[in-house]
Parts: sequence; structure tokens; C-alpha cells
Amino acid sequence: MRNLVIAAALSGLALAGCSQPADETATIATTTAFEPAVMATSAEINEADLRYRISTLADDGFEGRAPAAPGGIAASQWIADEMARIGLEPGNQGSFFQPVSLLEITLDTARSAFDVFFNGEPLDLAMGDDVVYWTKRNQPEVSVDASDLVFVGYGVVAPEYGWDDYAGVDVTGRTVVMLINDPGFTNPDGGIFNGSAMTYYGRWTYKYEEAARQGAAAVILIHQTAPASYGWNVITGSWSGSRLSLAREPGEGTFAGVESWVTEDVARHLFELSGLDFNTLTASAAQPGFTAVPMTGLSSAGTLYNTTQTMDSRNVVGVVPGTERPDEYVLYTGHWDHIGIRDVPDGEDGIYNGAVDNASGTAAILEIGQAFIANPPERSVMILAVTAEESGLLGSAYYGEHPLVPYSQTVGGINIDAIMPKGRSRDVIVVGYGASELEDILTEEAAAQNRYIVPDPNPEAGYFYRSDHISLAKHGLPMLYADGGIDLIEGGREAGEAIGADYGANRYHGPADEYSVDWQMDGMVEDVTLLYNVGARLANSDAWPNWYEGNEFRALRVAQRTP
Repeated sequence: MRNLVIAAALSGLALAGCSQPADETATIATTTAFEPAVMATSAEINEADLRYRISTLADDGFEGRAPAAPGGIAASQWIADEMARIGLEPGNQGSFFQPVSLLEITLDTARSAFDVFFNGEPLDLAMGDDVVYWTKRNQPEVSVDASDLVFVGYGVVAPEYGWDDYAGVDVTGRTVVMLINDPGFTNPDGGIFNGSAMTYYGRWTYKYEEAARQGAAAVILIHQTAPASYGWNVITGSWSGSRLSLAREPGEGTFAGVESWVTEDVARHLFELSGLDFNTLTASAAQPGFTAVPMTGLSSAGTLYNTTQTMDSRNVVGVVPGTERPDEYVLYTGHWDHIGIRDVPDGEDGIYNGAVDNASGTAAILEIGQAFIANPPERSVMILAVTAEESGLLGSAYYGEHPLVPYSQTVGGINIDAIMPKGRSRDVIVVGYGASELEDILTEEAAAQNRYIVPDPNPEAGYFYRSDHISLAKHGLPMLYADGGIDLIEGGREAGEAIGADYGANRYHGPADEYSVDWQMDGMVEDVTLLYNVGARLANSDAWPNWYEGNEFRALRVAQRTP
């Protein structure tokens, strides 16, 4: 999210007055009584319209927009009604909704156990202190038994980089142990991967997926603060309790039985027990030609007990039809969900309103949609508000697997995830800088605003892989993730950094992320206008931008566009 990028640089409800909802058939029953007032909006991207849409979505009445809770469902209905009001057409066979079924898996920690054994003796790893584990399998009971450990370096198979950590080793039924991030992080000057900037292969999501494809029974990821870009506390906070994933039938999907993290101290101990030198071996894992190493004497075993339930949510999708090439689409995405309500002591605020994250982005794509209605593009424009981003990019992942428009007909996309209310800036931050030719258009349009683009200041953290656009990028679609900068016209970098630091410390993912009439909005208006201009350039051209040469997603895109 943009706010984290800045922080890193620093250290069924129908509209009132409408007799029917925009899409009766897809309406899910709600219990919220919130009925937001309707305000007339204009085709011009402006402060008043943004304030109206942000303040509505961030209102307490939507109860923090949890993806499957009544308030969240009501918020998604309001977005659909707003799309209908401004003239967008339903994007899914006459419906403004793409249903998304979510699976909640709750680990029974009292009954469950997962441990590493040395010569048959358990190490008694403590859940939370030493290890965190779970499963994505839709099963009440998942077991791993006497699964030998093997160190597979970074657990990467990347043909475009000439890299295969699984070459020459069969990990079927075994437990793979691996490092977070990718080899370029440890060996930034080695001419491998993208240097210190994380690639998709560095993300924990990819590592678990690849291990499952290789047939591993269990995965142990070694946590290290620097390459992960967050501390162990984030692991224990985010990977405990109930977890959401896309709903799949039992046996559907390819997942390792157990997915886990261990602390670096635990990992060092495991290597020592197996007669391996941690520093030497992890350094060699960042060198070309690394081969997997069995961890002699070590095995894993355990049984995880789960309760599961499915919950219904939905993406919201509207379309502006193209006037000349309606079968070609430019995509805008932003997530409508937030965290919802949490139990707090009496007198404290338990509603996580998510005004910046991401009522702002949802308001922005509605603004952009209305601007396109008034200025019909040659190509069609899809406005996609996705659900369950905060639960693991699930709504966008569902769209990625079930696109409403074939990727071969989708020109490119722009993701908007949190716009900071601040003054105008001289710079524009490109998260994942150097990824695609969409940046060429952005550079020109930014220059027209007398602005310049700069790379994300912390590329090793892999923020490009942490928002909804990655769900589409991994299928080959060129996606742009750009944010307003921190070099403010009034106050310079010092002021921009202070705003970002304050948000990161005091409001991000907290109940204080609320809308305020005191927000300074001129920078937000300029940022939204810029992203509209980029999309308008694309929608009124015959260009088909691709990923830059060497990008991990380029081959997929070439295949999509090859007759």
C-alpha cells in the first residue's frame, strides 16, 4: 500500500430515493440500517465529489466494510448503485457483481501440533514463539508424518533468470526449508534477478505455491527481518486465528499440507543439528548453480485440526463501453473492503473505517468512471472494485482466475490502493519501478503536470507484490501501481515525510483511519486526474503495452498476444 511505501521511505442497501437496488439478483441480505444521502456529482474530477464518496464509504454506518459482514455487503451495494447512478453498465452479464465465495479456516490450536524431530526426538517448537503454522486445505484434519527436511535455498523456479532451486531433487512428500525474498537480495551485485529489488519470486505466497507444485508435504519458511521487511511480530499477528482464502471444494487446489514460518534462531539450530553451517549455506543459496541440500536427521510431523465455513462476498464491476473498439478493455482496480469491527473496551472506537485505505481508492475509480462516461473512450473501460484485499488479495485473486474479459482483450490496468490526503507533490512514486511500458505513458502525463516519476524508495520490500494488481500481473496483464509523491510543493520532502510517518504510526490499519473535513485534498485531486489521464491515453489509442524485457511476467503476456 502506498502508505507503507511512504513509511518505508521514512523509516443490501440501495441509494436513498431509489426504489430498487442496482442489481436485485445479486443482492445479499444485510442488517445495517445505514442509508447514506445521495449527492449529485459531476464529470469533472474534483474535491467535492471525492469527499462525498470517501466520507460515505468511511462512515461508521458501513461498520468498517469487512468483506462478508453486513456493513461490507451494504458498502458493495452502495458502490454498485453509485455505478448505476453515474451511467456505468453492469460488467458481468447484466450484473454489477462478481460473486466471490470465501473460506474461513480456523485452526484448533489446542488440539493441533506441528514439530520438527531430530533423530526421532521432538524439538518442542512453541507455536507463536518459535513457529507459526496453518493449512490452506479445506479439510477438518491434515497430517504430515515423518517428512524429511531438505533445504531448497530460496525455493525459486525462474526460467527467465536461469534459476531452478528444485533441479535434481525430488521433494515429493518431503518438507522444504527455504529463505524469504530472492537471491538478488543477498547478492545484489551478482547480476541475478533484479538486484536488491524484490521480484515476485521473493514473495512468501509464491514460495508456498511453488513448493506445492513440486509435491512438498510441508513448507518451512525462515523468517529474517531484513529480507522479509517486517519483524516476527507481523508473522504472529497476521498468521494466527482465523484465516480467509478463496473457497474451494475439499481436494480442490494444490496446497502443501502445512505452511509455516520459523524464527531465524530456530533455523540456525536446525542447521546446526544437521551438521550444516547456516551462514555458509544461505550465502551459497544466492549463487548460480545452487543445489538443494538434505538436512540429515531432521523430519517434520504433526496434525492440524480445523473448522471451516464459507462466506459470500463480491467484487463490484462496471463498464464504460468503447466507441470504436469495445472488445478491448482498459482496467482500473481498487479494493472496497477494510477490517470491519473489533472488540474493544467500552468507550473505545472499534470500527476500522479505512478512509485512506481504501475508501480513497474506491472513490477514485468511481470518479474516473464518471469522467469516462462524460468523455466516451475508443476502447472500453472496466471499473473493478474488489473485495477481501485485507484478507490476502482474495477478490482480485478470484478475478485473476475468473476474468470477465479475456486477458488477450485487456490492454492493461491501473491499481489505486490508498491516496494520502495532502498537498500537491512534484514527484510521483512508481511502486515496482521498471516493470512495464505503462510507465512510459505515466512519465509523459506526469510531465504535463510538471511532475517527475521516481522509483519506490524501498524496492527490496516488494510492495509491488502486496496489492491487488499483482493478482492480475501474475496472469500476464501489465499493471501500473503509482502513488502521489512526498516532495510537496508546500513544505517539500520534510512535510511529505511527516504526513506519511504520522499516518503509518497513528492511523494505518487502525480505527483512527477516518475521514476528516480538515483533509487537504488538492494533491489527491491531482493524483486521481493523473491516473485518469494515463488510462485515457491508453483507451484512446491502439497501443498494447508490455512488460519490459527481462520482467518475470513478460513471457505470459507475449503468449497471450501471440495469435
